[in-house]
Amino acid sequence: MVKPTVLVTGGAGYIGSHAVLALREAGYEVVILDNLVYGHRALVETVLKVELIEGDIGNRELLDRIFQTREFATVMHFAAYAYVGESVVQPDKYYRNNVAGTLTLLEAMRDAGVMNFVFSSTCATYGVPQHIPIAENHPQQPINPYGMSKLMVEQILDDFDRAYNLRSVRCRYFNAAGADPQGRLGEDHLPETHLIPLVLMTALGKRESISVYGTDYDTRDGTCIRDYIHVTDLAQAHVLGLEYLLKGGGTEVFNLGNSKGFSVQEVIEAARTVTGHPIPVTLAERRPGDPPALVGSAEKAQRLLGWQPQYGELGTILEHAWKWHQQRHRSV
Repeated sequence: MVKPTVLVTGGAGYIGSHAVLALREAGYEVVILDNLVYGHRALVETVLKVELIEGDIGNRELLDRIFQTREFATVMHFAAYAYVGESVVQPDKYYRNNVAGTLTLLEAMRDAGVMNFVFSSTCATYGVPQHIPIAENHPQQPINPYGMSKLMVEQILDDFDRAYNLRSVRCRYFNAAGADPQGRLGEDHLPETHLIPLVLMTALGKRESISVYGTDYDTRDGTCIRDYIHVTDLAQAHVLGLEYLLKGGGTEVFNLGNSKGFSVQEVIEAARTVTGHPIPVTLAERRPGDPPALVGSAEKAQRLLGWQPQYGELGTILEHAWKWHQQRHRSV
């Protein structure tokens, strides 16, 4: 049976490109819509080999043309700005793209009769956790405009379900990490703010040291603990969410994580083992708003979607990321 076509917004970016790869390997046709502010055209052309439409989710005329000329079963939405610090100093940028842009996309979908939506959300909607692990019913109290913008979209999705029967799966994930196990895709942000790629860039000699922000947290070694989820497992969860909707499932939300946390120090030590490099450390003051630990419960996704992460070991996540970073950046 021929599987339907999926529109993936932001499909040239880190998580979006891995989702496209997973969709293709599952037999789906894919069209990418990406403004290429952070996405990589070359990876779409050489690795993903699907149609790329360069454009913005806020362009209603373009969206209408896309939906009029192609038939989609679902939209999978990754086209968001995601730098927490930037969202604090430029909240307008985040509300315009992440909220207003997504609303424009949803209106175009509704008018075109495309009524299934898989949304890339975030654990940042929870804010500072009241307890660990975090389940989907944990209070949502974001502490920055990025998290608030994602929460606003979640509220819009609830309203669109009630008003128009536009059903959605919301994937609230924790720290995406790693790279395609075959080395075809990986993490390549500019600027880069995520711990694992920064650690590996230090191992490659592209950075002098890795900064550790705070060593006096109430954790097992004093450094922050985060829940790292392999990007390939994350992509597979999105495919399962899509199939859940195509089978008639109702609007749902799922936390996506490993359900276990690794500290900053543990990540650095594991990276030293994987890379064979010393990876110098610079100790720095705590950053405002950094909770001691963020660990999610993925029990609901495992139960309702049948999702089982395949790459849960920190060493495996680092090995795949290291393979990618060596081939991507060693000669840069």
